[in-house]
Amino acid sequence: MIRKPPKFLTLTQIRLPLPGVVSILHRVSGAALFLALPLLLWLLQQSLRSIETFTLLGDLLASWPVKLVLLGLLWGFLLHLSAGVRYLLVDARWISGLAQARQSSGWVLVVSLSLTFFFGAQLW
Repeated sequence: MIRKPPKFLTLTQIRLPLPGVVSILHRVSGAALFLALPLLLWLLQQSLRSIETFTLLGDLLASWPVKLVLLGLLWGFLLHLSAGVRYLLVDARWISGLAQARQSSGWVLVVSLSLTFFFGAQLW
């Protein structure tokens, strides 16, 4: 009896289908939004404290690195929202089958990116 050595998976060579990528992005965006929540609440608190802290916060938010982080959080929120709606439709059995799952995953990415560009252009 000849035993084959165990196969070691190389994670960089695994190619996930689009629904798998959307699922991972949904989890990552949810975790990022959860971790960013204290920072966002602190920013809200500082904006409501006084007019001086409001103007300081306005100057801080005018810098491009902060805008880039907020744009990333906006995309994470919109992706999490649209993927959540997709999962609700899957649970309601409105989306069934592999072809519909792939198509709806593509729509999640298209909708989240287009809404991010729309709202990001308004906020930038």
